[in-house]
Amino acid sequence: MPPQTAGAAALGGPQIQPAEESPMKTAQRKRLRLPDYDYSTPGAYFVTVCTAGKRCILSRIAVGEGLAPPAVSLTAIGRVVEAQILAVSERYPSIAVEKYIIMPNHIHLLLYLTGDSGGASPSPTVFDALRVLKSMSTRLSRTALGKSALWQRSYHEHVIRNEKDYLDIWTYIDQNPAKWAEDRYYTAE
Repeated sequence: MPPQTAGAAALGGPQIQPAEESPMKTAQRKRLRLPDYDYSTPGAYFVTVCTAGKRCILSRIAVGEGLAPPAVSLTAIGRVVEAQILAVSERYPSIAVEKYIIMPNHIHLLLYLTGDSGGASPSPTVFDALRVLKSMSTRLSRTALGKSALWQRSYHEHVIRNEKDYLDIWTYIDQNPAKWAEDRYYTAE
């Protein structure tokens, strides 16, 4: 039988008191985006997207011997993801993928928004590009490979503020495979 409301009490029925609030607080998700920032603003953005459960399903990294650089070998899912990364600029001509790396359980993207939306209103945002990239790569991976959740729910982004920041991130992306074992997203395969 459903609980009686205040209206039922006015009609002579029993009134149920609301439950006291639990002293335990629910976990609050950390706010990942800058408040009041327009993510369609022209400029450079560094984005990291992790696989669901940080599963190593996108690539394998073979450490080079001697001076040879490490080799990143994409899995079938990694190739689907790469195709969707390359499609970002086709879908959104005002968004350029300037650099990217597909690591075993995450991707790094260096995006540049030109602000020239070609008449589109509103201009596409970083969120728009990531939403479609994640959605399409998940759909194509699920169809072709039988995988369910491909990506974690959100992603990390950083608004690049100056040339030094841009060059540091470019170098980080270049060196990421060589430092895979020390990477914050590293998990043993």
